[in-house]
Amino acid sequence: MDLFFDILFEGISIGSVLLIAALGLAIVFGLMGVINLAHGELIMVGAYSTFVTQLIFKQPFLKPFYGSYIIVSIFVAFIFSACVGILLERLIIRKLYGSPLETLLATWGVSLLLQQFVRSIPLAIGPGIIITFISGISIKNIVNTKFTNYAQKKYIDLSIWVFSVFLGIISTNSIALNISRLSRADSRNVDVTAPKWMRGPIEIFGETFPKTRLWIIFITLTSVIVVLIFLNLSEWGLRIRAVTQNRSMSECLGLSTKKVDTLTFALGSGLAGVAGVAVSLLGSVGPNVGQNYIVPCFMVVVLGGVGNLIGTVIASFGIGIMTDLIGAGRLISIWPDMPNALANIVNFFATTSMARVMIFTLIIVFLQFKPSGLFPQKGRMVES
Repeated sequence: MDLFFDILFEGISIGSVLLIAALGLAIVFGLMGVINLAHGELIMVGAYSTFVTQLIFKQPFLKPFYGSYIIVSIFVAFIFSACVGILLERLIIRKLYGSPLETLLATWGVSLLLQQFVRSIPLAIGPGIIITFISGISIKNIVNTKFTNYAQKKYIDLSIWVFSVFLGIISTNSIALNISRLSRADSRNVDVTAPKWMRGPIEIFGETFPKTRLWIIFITLTSVIVVLIFLNLSEWGLRIRAVTQNRSMSECLGLSTKKVDTLTFALGSGLAGVAGVAVSLLGSVGPNVGQNYIVPCFMVVVLGGVGNLIGTVIASFGIGIMTDLIGAGRLISIWPDMPNALANIVNFFATTSMARVMIFTLIIVFLQFKPSGLFPQKGRMVES
């Protein structure tokens, strides 16, 4: 029974990280059909946002609240990654709809650009860019200019963005002056330290579990519940589901599919940022951290069924349990009298990297018989 609980807990732990990383990709890929190879870098952005938030909370005026930095970092990472996603969608992907190969190459180039950005540019510039972006959008919505004269409106919009850039520069300089670690470029990996209340073991029903893993599972389940509530009970969630099922009919009914695409990309990118918070609690964070998750994320989405969140959940936990069974050599413990030939094969794949190869192979074989995944997407656009 102890072995069963160990396998179940470790599998859910691995699957929860995969789920929160793949959740945003499932939404974007399911609605827009965009193969976003920069999704891993959005996870990396969320992880670095957690690191920056941690450093800010180490300052004297926030040090009494240091234990709550991880909660704040979830919202910061979501907003930061969502803003990056909006910029990516508006500047690049929107111009490449209907061209999957060009979109794939463009997002791959963006992923390389973001990796080099982190290596070469001080991290303090990141918050400055986001402050510029958020302040510009917020001031425009507050002012809400409705001039009939295009020249006047253009002048006011330009003034707003100039002020926002000025505000971002001041914020960047202020952060760099107060936190020396953020004032220089550094390509080395950085570490995020979990607060005391998230460290150590906890005993539940006589079994000992690490608190960090339990909190990651909690963050994942909370994210899934919030996304399901948003998609099923909110007005914009209804619009997203309508566009997913039939984009042409949604346009005919007056829905702005461009706004829906932007919101969807922001939501998917923000969830990638939340995944970055979870990833930062598991180990060091570096420019290449997102590359470890991009391929597994796509495998989860394809196995579960493109655009199906329930399928994504089941696929994530299934892959997590299989990873623990194969990679940790649990099969030998379950079947100690295994024939030597079979035991040698099991031992050969009893590493994380080789277990991933075996799992991907099994998924490919499964897709030969059910190419649409566990839960195929339904809708007129799919049927056509």
